[in-house]
Amino acid sequence: MATYASLVTVDDRSVQNAQELSSIWGEIKTEFEAHEAEVIDSYAILGEYDFLVVFDAADRESAFKSALTLRRHGLSARTMTLVDTDDFAHLVDEI
Repeated sequence: MATYASLVTVDDRSVQNAQELSSIWGEIKTEFEAHEAEVIDSYAILGEYDFLVVFDAADRESAFKSALTLRRHGLSARTMTLVDTDDFAHLVDEI
């Protein structure tokens, strides 16, 4: 499994209030699982983005489906692959 991070921005027109946003997180987690992905952590953040969602996915297709799930719920996201720093160090050592 690979690990991914999505930087999420809430589309004000799609999400009416904080309670609605809170209720869709459960739906999102369930839909991620249906796409062979698992939400590892999620954080509310200050700045350009509203949330950070970290998830594992079985493969790239699962990651795409999971990212599209966020969009379907009115959340814009920039999703990227994460590499553990220890794994990155091993890659560098091999060069």
